[in-house]
Amino acid sequence: MSKDKHRPATKLVEGGRRKAWRGPLVNPPVERTSTILFENAGELRGSKPRLGQYRYGLHGTATHWALAEALTVLEPGAAGTALFSSGLQAITSVLLALLKPGDELLVPDSVYGPTRKFCDTVLKRLGIATRYYDPLASASDLIGESTRVLFLESPGSLTMEVQDVPGLCATARKHGVVTILDNTWATPLLFPALAAGVDISILAVTKYVGGHADLLLGSATATGEHYDRLQTISWDLGNNVSADDAWLASRGLRTMGLRLKHHEESALRIAGWLKEQPKVGAMLHPAFEDCPGHEVWKRDFKGSSGLFSFELLGDRGSRDRFLDALKLFGIGYSWGGFESLVLPVDPYRTISKPPASNLVRLHIGLEDPDDLIDDLSAAFAAII
Repeated sequence: MSKDKHRPATKLVEGGRRKAWRGPLVNPPVERTSTILFENAGELRGSKPRLGQYRYGLHGTATHWALAEALTVLEPGAAGTALFSSGLQAITSVLLALLKPGDELLVPDSVYGPTRKFCDTVLKRLGIATRYYDPLASASDLIGESTRVLFLESPGSLTMEVQDVPGLCATARKHGVVTILDNTWATPLLFPALAAGVDISILAVTKYVGGHADLLLGSATATGEHYDRLQTISWDLGNNVSADDAWLASRGLRTMGLRLKHHEESALRIAGWLKEQPKVGAMLHPAFEDCPGHEVWKRDFKGSSGLFSFELLGDRGSRDRFLDALKLFGIGYSWGGFESLVLPVDPYRTISKPPASNLVRLHIGLEDPDDLIDDLSAAFAAII
């Protein structure tokens, strides 16, 4: 069986582990360098900045190529993966690669805050217009004459709306509009984005791929039509990915499938328990009917991960007391690591109303779910 026919769990183990890059070792080693030495002037002149060819530290080493190839094989139909120093840099660089002054970008109103800020500042200064849309709208109602890119985030990172990605992408393609998906919540294991019609799939590798809250990294996996442009802008902007971070991400990738199953099982159990608590209103977890787009999630996704939000009945003061009473949930940004996290959420919208207010976002880590439920129970007791 060829490697591209392997099932996802095998791809997680085998991806990027070429013998040419690892030698007799199980894993390709960490190769840190700025300078590549050539045997002669002709070899230098003949070198090209591409995967698998040593040229300059900025263009990568086997440590980087192994991770990029491993991420690529997880997305059927992908031509390659460009690496970036963070998930946000992957998003911003891809947008810069695809848009020019006078173009219009469509972005869901529920989008990740730093993405919105980039659109409203840097892109605006460059003469690129951003139009925000209801995440549950259909593409036929959105695309205009100057629309060049449709950005998708499904589920939304705060309010968890699940978009009809295949439908949106099909309509966008008819109009020659490029589609980008921030697929960090699901990863290719739960939602193979390119197979659903997405042109470019972005991951904050920082999160589930890394899995240990110890690195910052992003990736953009693309079809053949777009990959070269993304890789080129990464180098043209001077983007640099640490070899150590790339190696840690490759290590994390090998166990991502197992970790995601634990995140999913624990999160479903805890969300179900929360839903029965008198202080909880709406449950914004894609696997629950309260969540906008739940039917689309059932149709398109292979499972769920550990991130969801819920409405805490009461005021912001009681929400702060609830957060402060938690012992096992750390209060902090990011998610996707082994640790459980909590964050107060006040979604910013310009055109659409959030599905609930006074939200709390949880990332369920790898702890015993009974201990996490005990911790949440004590926090509820603190606000009665």
